[in-house]
Amino acid sequence: MKLSVILIAYDMAREIPRTLQGLARDYQLGAADLDYEVLLVDNGSPEPLDPQTFAHVDVPVELIRIYDAHPSPAKAINLAAKQARGEILCLMIDGAHLLTPGVFEMTLSTFRAFDDPLVATRYFFTGPDEQNKSILEGFDKSAEDKLLASINWPEDGYRLFEIGTPFRAGARTITWFNKMFESNCISLSRSLFDRLGGCDEQFDLPGGGFLNLDLYKRAADAAGTTPVQLVGEGSFHQLHGGTTTNVSMEERKTRTESYREQYRNIRGTDSVMTEKNVHYMGHLPTEASKIHLKN
Repeated sequence: MKLSVILIAYDMAREIPRTLQGLARDYQLGAADLDYEVLLVDNGSPEPLDPQTFAHVDVPVELIRIYDAHPSPAKAINLAAKQARGEILCLMIDGAHLLTPGVFEMTLSTFRAFDDPLVATRYFFTGPDEQNKSILEGFDKSAEDKLLASINWPEDGYRLFEIGTPFRAGARTITWFNKMFESNCISLSRSLFDRLGGCDEQFDLPGGGFLNLDLYKRAADAAGTTPVQLVGEGSFHQLHGGTTTNVSMEERKTRTESYREQYRNIRGTDSVMTEKNVHYMGHLPTEASKIHLKN
């Protein structure tokens, strides 16, 4: 099998059917004949996911339920990785994301172009601003539903750029060439994931803390790997009450500091950015995908 997508969900009954639509054979370019699987891990949701809510989606999905789940997704990812059959693992630590249609195709092209790449898809929010800010101005799930309806999603997935906002991570300006230190859609070879020992389960805070950043940096820093950022493809965060994405900026800052402290205790450093040079692979499929125009 070529590709295994590992999707972690907690209390995402509304969002998961859309997420899976973004991974479907009739949505992802080149996926009609692709040998792939989606391992959807319900990580202890108070109301378990109902497969009937996404039965209409043409996606090869296997639902894995964890009833006695740990609040960090680290164990859930490692469990799913043990069951995954793909040569390439695509990790989506937050299951409430919508991908643009070329993520699979561009990722596979990157694996053909580089010997051992680490492929990162840029993080976006649905809505007019980063969601920590937009929710304070009235952006809610109903408004998000209307936005998605306004672009007839999923008819043309690249129209997500028309209704989304790139995650700036504190940067004053944002372009496709801003160096990333995390991604909610990371693809790496199965062999690299195994060499790293998978996700470090010491990152045990709810939501994982800096688990995602740690995995990305360790993978990027590994000998022989090449970090590659996709251009013109995105991973769009839906509203769902995320631990840092859907809270006030003040609460986000407080939680981030606790995550940073744990990272420092585990790694002995504050540095989360790889020093390796980054390569870029992609295109600009639409006018709205020219994110530098949003500055």
